[in-house]
Amino acid sequence: MKKAQSDTLGFVPQKDIVYNKLLPYADRLDEESNEILSKIKANLGRAVQLREIWPGVLFWTRKLSTYMRLYGRKFSKEDHVLFIKLLYELVTIPRLEISMMQGLARLLINLLKKRELLSREDLELPWRPLYELHDRILFSKTEHLGLNWFPNSVENVLKTLVKSCRPYFSQSATQEMLDEWRPLLCPFDVTMQRAISYFELFLPTTLPPELHHKGFKLWFDEMISLWVSVQNLPSWEVHLVNLFARLANDNIGYIDWYPYIPKIFTRILRSLNLPVGTSQMMVPRYLTNAYDISHVVLWVSSLLGGPSKQAQAQLTGLFNSITSFFHPSNHGRWLMKLMKLLQRLPASVVRRLHRERYRKPTWLTPIPDSHKLTEDDITAFVESMMQPVLLAMFSKTGSLDAAQALQNLALMRPELVIPPVLEKTYPALETLTEPHQLTATLSCMIGVARSLVSGGQRFPEGPTHMLPLLMRALPGVDPNDFSKCMITFQFIATFVTLVPLVDCSSALHERTDLTEVEREMCSASAEFEDFVLQFMDRCFALIDSSTLEQTREETETEKMTHLESLVELGLSSTFSTILTQCSLDIFKVALEKVFNFATTNIFETRVAGRMVADMCRAAAKCHPAESLKMFVPHCCNAINQIAEVLNEEELDKELLWNLQLLSEVSRVDGDKVLPYRSDLVQILQLTLHLKCKQGYILACNLLHHILRSTALIYPTEYCSVPGGFHQPISDYLPIKDWGRPGDLWNLDIRWHVPSVEETSFAFYLLDLILQPELQRLQRFAQGEQDMSRDDVLQSLTIVQHCLLGAGCLMPPLKGDPEIILQSVESTTFNSVFWHLISDYILEHSEDDTKSLFSIIKIVSDLLHFKGSHKHEFDSRWKSFNLVKKSMENRFSRAFYSNVRSRAQSVLFTALGTYNFCCRDLIPHVLEFLNPDNSSVTQQQFKGALYCLLGNHSGVCLANLHDWECIALTWPAIVRSGLSSAMSLEKPSIVRLFDDLADKIHRQYETIGIDFSVRLTLTATNTVLHFYSKYQQLIGDLLECLGNRNMPWKFEHIAIGFLSLLLRDDHQLPPAAVMFFVKSLNHDSLYVRKVAISAVAGIMKQIKRPHKKIPVSEVKEPSDIIAGDRADNKWLQYNSCSLPRTQQDWDHCVFVEKTHWGYYCWPRKLMMYAPVEEQPKENMTRDEMTEREQIIFDHFSDPVFINQFIEFLSLEDRKGKDKFSPRRFCLFKGLFRNFGDVFLSGLQPHMERLVADSHESKQRCVAEIISGLIRGCKHWSYTKVDSLWQLLCPLLRTALSNITIETYADWGTCIATACESRDPRKLHWLFEMLMESPVNGEGGSFVDAWCTRIVLTYIFMIDVNLPYTQPTTSPRISDFTERILLQLKPLTEGDEEIQNHVIEENEVGEQDERTQAIKLLKTVLKWLIASAGRSFSTAVSEQLRLLPLLFKIAPVENDDSYDELKRDAKTCLSLMSQGLLYPEQIPMVLSTLQEIAGSSSWHARYTVLTYLQIMVFYNLFTFMSDPKAVNDVRALVIRLLEDEQLEVREMAATTLSGFLQCNFLSMDGPMQAHFEALCKTRLPKKRKRELGSIVDTIPSADLVRRHAGVLGLSACILSSPYDVPTWMPQLLMDLSAHLNDTQPIEMTVKKTLSNFRRTHHDNWQQHKQQFTDDQLLVLTDLLVSPCYYA
Repeated sequence: MKKAQSDTLGFVPQKDIVYNKLLPYADRLDEESNEILSKIKANLGRAVQLREIWPGVLFWTRKLSTYMRLYGRKFSKEDHVLFIKLLYELVTIPRLEISMMQGLARLLINLLKKRELLSREDLELPWRPLYELHDRILFSKTEHLGLNWFPNSVENVLKTLVKSCRPYFSQSATQEMLDEWRPLLCPFDVTMQRAISYFELFLPTTLPPELHHKGFKLWFDEMISLWVSVQNLPSWEVHLVNLFARLANDNIGYIDWYPYIPKIFTRILRSLNLPVGTSQMMVPRYLTNAYDISHVVLWVSSLLGGPSKQAQAQLTGLFNSITSFFHPSNHGRWLMKLMKLLQRLPASVVRRLHRERYRKPTWLTPIPDSHKLTEDDITAFVESMMQPVLLAMFSKTGSLDAAQALQNLALMRPELVIPPVLEKTYPALETLTEPHQLTATLSCMIGVARSLVSGGQRFPEGPTHMLPLLMRALPGVDPNDFSKCMITFQFIATFVTLVPLVDCSSALHERTDLTEVEREMCSASAEFEDFVLQFMDRCFALIDSSTLEQTREETETEKMTHLESLVELGLSSTFSTILTQCSLDIFKVALEKVFNFATTNIFETRVAGRMVADMCRAAAKCHPAESLKMFVPHCCNAINQIAEVLNEEELDKELLWNLQLLSEVSRVDGDKVLPYRSDLVQILQLTLHLKCKQGYILACNLLHHILRSTALIYPTEYCSVPGGFHQPISDYLPIKDWGRPGDLWNLDIRWHVPSVEETSFAFYLLDLILQPELQRLQRFAQGEQDMSRDDVLQSLTIVQHCLLGAGCLMPPLKGDPEIILQSVESTTFNSVFWHLISDYILEHSEDDTKSLFSIIKIVSDLLHFKGSHKHEFDSRWKSFNLVKKSMENRFSRAFYSNVRSRAQSVLFTALGTYNFCCRDLIPHVLEFLNPDNSSVTQQQFKGALYCLLGNHSGVCLANLHDWECIALTWPAIVRSGLSSAMSLEKPSIVRLFDDLADKIHRQYETIGIDFSVRLTLTATNTVLHFYSKYQQLIGDLLECLGNRNMPWKFEHIAIGFLSLLLRDDHQLPPAAVMFFVKSLNHDSLYVRKVAISAVAGIMKQIKRPHKKIPVSEVKEPSDIIAGDRADNKWLQYNSCSLPRTQQDWDHCVFVEKTHWGYYCWPRKLMMYAPVEEQPKENMTRDEMTEREQIIFDHFSDPVFINQFIEFLSLEDRKGKDKFSPRRFCLFKGLFRNFGDVFLSGLQPHMERLVADSHESKQRCVAEIISGLIRGCKHWSYTKVDSLWQLLCPLLRTALSNITIETYADWGTCIATACESRDPRKLHWLFEMLMESPVNGEGGSFVDAWCTRIVLTYIFMIDVNLPYTQPTTSPRISDFTERILLQLKPLTEGDEEIQNHVIEENEVGEQDERTQAIKLLKTVLKWLIASAGRSFSTAVSEQLRLLPLLFKIAPVENDDSYDELKRDAKTCLSLMSQGLLYPEQIPMVLSTLQEIAGSSSWHARYTVLTYLQIMVFYNLFTFMSDPKAVNDVRALVIRLLEDEQLEVREMAATTLSGFLQCNFLSMDGPMQAHFEALCKTRLPKKRKRELGSIVDTIPSADLVRRHAGVLGLSACILSSPYDVPTWMPQLLMDLSAHLNDTQPIEMTVKKTLSNFRRTHHDNWQQHKQQFTDDQLLVLTDLLVSPCYYA
């Protein structure tokens, strides 16, 4: 086969589509594809040589992707490589317009998709061009200023492109990438995120083992230690995890993950964000930066297997600890993540198994045998997942995830998975009361159907369950419960598809070689016939209950409801599956039954009739000859008998029903229909011209089906086993085929290809029926013959059905739309039809909507229909002229809105199909928006707008990627505001304009002006042409804006359009610059906002380039050490050597990017050249360009500035306003481009605003100041110095007036000002900030604020990252020492700590205690802030503060507490969630033990809550350290005996939590310990004298006894969803204490009621665990006797 094919093609195809071989015309495909391919190759080559990217290259690459859709990768390896190389070059052309880049990239991705086809030897791609492309687009310097508009999808396309090219990067690429991005690794800077995401995306991980030293070994240790050392989940950690997951998956067996496994699983558990404990605060960052589940799954499935079984052990632990979260009664935002984990993990393991055992070896590295999954590995994996999956079956999110998980697990171990599912399914099929349970179990059974039916060695008894399941599912076909009905249909259809329904019971006597199970299957298969008949009875009952008369009044709609149509679909598809899989004997019985049912009753044709007719059609499809023999004569007779009454409006039901039946049954093979042709033609002639609409539509259907079955090519048999089931049992035993997969290579599909006889019959019908209709219509159109409306509609319907049926006999539409049916040559069908009919109807009867619908449908079929829908593969150029002539768009503007909308949707499909015709249409549409055209009605106006808007997914005419179109449409939209038909009163029109503007803004992408690939410097004609269009468009829009009568809405639309036209390769024309600068002071807020953004963009356009030179003095250290080193000392900020004179300033080397030099140096460190070589600073007005002069004039004008600042300092939305980056960009641009010219004008305003404490005024000045500081980057020293002399006093005033509202704005201001600036340039600012807390002037709030910001940032730098020299910044530990000294007064005293609020003006020295409290507040704020910001937690230092925090934190959940207590509580919650290293655990535990001995019970109580969260969030780290586990256990058991009741109860809760997540196990010693405690004797109650004080302190004995009871109750509550073996005994022990003194009695009651609540659902199963005696006692306990006393 292969050989023959490569001879015809002349090459060996890379990989063509296998299904093409099965087509009936497969032998002609090779020549056809060769011809297309050679065309593509020739033309693509030509276009590239001519350097014509548009339209040449674009058109032919599109053709190539269509070719690949049709034929797969059907070209030789050499061609494949050349195509890829060519496209790679094209995608990376630097100035390529984005949308073209995207199109080419998608094609390139498609070419690279199957990476096994090309090895690294065949293809090598460079990585740098991709990186530059990525960098240019995703980190664009101009996008945020609105100079470039990228489509939303661009990011994903680029990422996928890199992924596809990654395997082919050269072997030296890894080192080059590390050199490129390592300098960006500075954890205190945003570039860290960027560098790590580049590593994740680009680093190749598929190198062969002999090249690993050039691959991941270069970076693995460095990255993994970086990951391990980070504790607070910064945003880049996710990228690292994704990188590791990919690395692990590509190199299974080549990396030793062993030391990291507990860490990996602890972090995975943490990132699920499960709720623990009672009052837990979530760190918001944990939610946003949580790991991506699909990568987690990949990583875990790659860790399994191999010699150490540790990963599986941890995975089992993970599922044990989270199983209870899967129980259906639990619900929360974390549930989706858990379900995703459940569903994806088995799928990932199955994929790995397939890769290890079944996939053909390719050039990719195979997995070494030592690390392949063994049978034991698989079993262990399946066992660890079963419990959560079975719980998740009934989850609130639906059973779909569980069903998918079960399907994959059953593929691996059917014997472990299917029995428990069956156990749940049988009872669910029996009960009638719990439909949810039934749907859930059935959908899971559908998942495991294949594994169940095929049996196999692992689960041989599987198939015996098949028939009992089918028989029991039948009652599910229930007319009253819709969802049950649908899932039952699905269930039956799935099982029947897998199994041939053949009665093999005779084989028991004939064959002797059967196994036991096979014998059982054979005897069971005798029931198949019974099953089919029972199923049919059920269906008949369903149909009887849903006839139209029963379910609805006549007044309601006559169509089927949505639900009914779904049921109809389910019914007919299930029934036809059953019949297809039947043996002939069973089929005959079934056919008899259906025939009787259909012919003895008469159904209405809308609901029940459709269902019955569907069943009959299914029968006819399976065995046409037998079925037609029964149905056709019967129906024809019935119709002929009733034929007298043909002209009535309401026809006899019997006639309609027989006609419907006939039209459905006739949908079978053409050659089977031919014997009955005379009967059928007779019926058609009788019925096509019935008066009753319902009648003639049925007749048209009959016509359509007859024509289709004689004229089309289609497959004729659908059975699951080739050859059908009709051989004798002795040769072929169907039960062997149960669940057998289809074999692609001999599917043996049989096709129906029309014979001569059939085509001639079709033409005969068309002559007979179509021609007279066309002639009538033609006469009507020319006005020679009158027809009533109904007659016109009838004729049109007949024409349309002829088209539908025989569409494939029409020649394709070539240029001239003359459609000639071979026999109807005279009628130039199309043009006559069009022009005459449609004009006529539109002019004379605009309200005859039905005929219009019909016409629209015919047009749509003419455009798109070739025999069967969606086959628009024939060339897309088909019909310019047709569309042009026919669509002069008369309909899109008829009066009735529904006619309008239908016509529009046809129009858009046409546009999607015929790409270039849009240009011809637009002028016609715009005619209707033209204000000079006075005859336009409002409806036509709306129609035209709808045409521009497009449907929700398709093209938007107003936004085509083409200068010609935009230059026409945008001004037209704006001008239409002056049209007479336009009224802003009509909400629908206003909404249309809003949508239109919105869609243009959403979809607009910058359109390229130069499409040529640059060779010479002369601009080509197209560029000039496009540029002139660009200027013309801007001119038109400005002209519209100049019109005084323009309504405001349209003014806004025009300004929006203008703002989209800013570009980074051509400056805006001066007129537009003028307009935007003037608009800065427009009355409307919207206009001002747009103008601010636009002017900021214009500033960027006119910025003069600054020259850069390399820095000479960098010495590279030998190995990698990050942090403070000798070679970056000169960069660091040192207050002794700051540039404080002009000379120092000029000599100082400023490195503006603050991350350079932290990790390592870039290969070429650039800095700005000295002042002499830079553009001149203060230019006079004459030296400026025209655009600069415009800006200069306005901003030098005091009146303009006054007004501008006035507007800026208004508030927009109270309390919602934030620091605005747009305004900042505007000011930065002003000061950068014009130096300090405008400073003098702004100074008085700034001084005024700073003194005003309104937040909007403060924000305005903050924006100006940050813009100033960033804009003065290139000023000379003297100017900068004088600037700071002005700024420092301003900032001091500002900071002393700071309030809680303006705090954020000033923070942003200072942060923005310092971003990407060498700190030595801003030394004035830093020195000023440092002086203020020291002076202690200003209010306490200001102090606290400054201190807090400073503290967080100072200590953030004290991090222990790997490979890092300690920084010279202050250390947290020394700081803690000093603080503890000052907090002494608080730690020593025992009394409650109150929040002393001291009036500001109070005289006198405050005592040290109050000072200490103020200090404590600041420290708390610092701790909370650093939890969110820094990377690692300073555990040892924080521990020293713990005792104090425990003392303050409140126990009850009460919001009325003062700030101090709330902060303390937040701090504890955050600290307990921190990630701990193994070496820190003993330290933490000893601190906790110490606090547990404290005298305050609040502290002891809080220890427990802290412990719960800490252990769960570090579960695997704790479990790998047995000593720690014992310590925790001892601590909890000790607190169980605490004298304070609340502490004891909390300890019990904690214990039961630990037991539940399997951190502690319920063992003998513990049980014995509690039982012993329970037996503690209580002292006798003493009789008290009345009035004596009641003894409140509990005796020690009572406490111990209570502790024992609490311990037992904790054990019982720890397994809420099952009954372990030890539980019954414990329950008995507990029940003995029901009558003890309080608080024991209370505990026992609570425990029992909880037990009852959680075990109630599955009590039937749980009952088995108890003996009869125990059950008696339990029943007594749970049903408390007092109700019946």
